[in-house]
Amino acid sequence: MRVLIAGESWTIHSIHQKGFDSFTTTDYAEGVKWLRNALVANDHIVDYQPAHVASRDFPATVEELSKYDCVILSDIGANTLSLHPETFTRSQVLPNRLGALHDYVLRGGGLVMIGGWMTFQGIEGKARYRGTPVEKVLPVRMREGDDRIEAPQGLAVKLEMATHEIVQNIEGEWPLLLGLNEVERGADAQLIASAGSFPLLLAGQFGKGRSVAFTSDCAPHWAPPEFVEWKHFERLWNQIVVWSSNGDSSKSAAS
Repeated sequence: MRVLIAGESWTIHSIHQKGFDSFTTTDYAEGVKWLRNALVANDHIVDYQPAHVASRDFPATVEELSKYDCVILSDIGANTLSLHPETFTRSQVLPNRLGALHDYVLRGGGLVMIGGWMTFQGIEGKARYRGTPVEKVLPVRMREGDDRIEAPQGLAVKLEMATHEIVQNIEGEWPLLLGLNEVERGADAQLIASAGSFPLLLAGQFGKGRSVAFTSDCAPHWAPPEFVEWKHFERLWNQIVVWSSNGDSSKSAAS
């Protein structure tokens, strides 16, 4: 299967103040490696667009999106996808990429949204997917404003639908998670797992397509080392992608 991952990157701009004098440094980082490695290990073809690349190059039409069996959005805000640089700087009229994602799912595509400070609603509500076409094809409804739940004490995961294909052969206790985005279960959505008292893993059918919401992260800090190095991490993400793509998880699940 061919998968597009968009997001999971950031630039850090630091100010160093040393008495009277100061200077700045800039660094760039990505958190995609655990997710990408898990999918590649299961023979998926993965195209990755960091946030600054996705702002310009993310597919703009259903036809362009249709080359992918599944599209994953992780820690990338709605503005990055809806405000193409040519629209923002030159007022150029271009397709609504959030609308294209919505139509892609209805026509049979798979969509996965992974939580973080810049997905769902995110920090200070800046991810702002609430009310967008993308929310209409996700198995959740988003709250207003900042939806982050920070849980340094850890959130225990509980399976609500242990027989669901996404969690087949994932046995035993899950590692604790350190936070998530607080959402409400959407109408007709399947609540597969919760973390603490919050929905964690949800799935739904929309038109001919399917979507999955994983409200915590696939990388630190909400996903601590114990989670990204968990023996079932690879299986979980493979089965999420396979299910959302309308495939058969038993054909390619990791052992």
